[in-house]
Amino acid sequence: MSKLSFRARALDASKPLPVFRCEDLPDLHEYASINRAVPQMPTGMEKEEESEHHLQRAISAHQVYGEKRENMVIPVPEAESNIPYYDSLYPGEFKMPKQLIHIQPFSLDTEQPDYDLDSDDDMFVNKLKKKMELSQLQFEEMIDRLEKGSGQQLVSLPEAKLLLKEDDELIKEVFDYWSRKRKNSKANSLIPTVKQEKRDGSSTNDPYVAFRRRTEKMQTRKNR
Repeated sequence: MSKLSFRARALDASKPLPVFRCEDLPDLHEYASINRAVPQMPTGMEKEEESEHHLQRAISAHQVYGEKRENMVIPVPEAESNIPYYDSLYPGEFKMPKQLIHIQPFSLDTEQPDYDLDSDDDMFVNKLKKKMELSQLQFEEMIDRLEKGSGQQLVSLPEAKLLLKEDDELIKEVFDYWSRKRKNSKANSLIPTVKQEKRDGSSTNDPYVAFRRRTEKMQTRKNR
């Protein structure tokens, strides 16, 4: 007599499911030794993510208490509701424009720079406007050229004069400001970029790395 085995199958709603009582199965003790363990299916997460501390605490709390515990949740940043400078950013004087969608022909001359000025840049541009003519878009284009012309090594002032087409005095002012800001910055570039995975595997546990390569193949069940 072959040994009985058990394989987990999905329930079929179109077929009736038989229900037995203990007295209906006199040889129930013979089936008690059958291995009814269901193989664990892959979660689709990385191994490092499965063992994350807050995730395991939240799962354990849900299994034990069956409800959401306030002190055992995955931490997420809270949304701010009272922002003091909200009214200055959004004055609330919106008027419906005549046309909502504007289509402009794209060309190399009208290409927008990737660099966006921040509040410090805005203060610098307004201060520099008192001495020479400089717009915010022009400043962004200058910083964008300096950033894209530099790698790990910053460009020098003579090289910056070759990259930029403005006056030498304006180039020197912007170059000095950019070099100070670049040296004080912890990032390798002032233009935000997506953090990529390093080939040597040193960024495996870095949570800010995007688009990681999978080291393990997902187990798929073949249809019989």
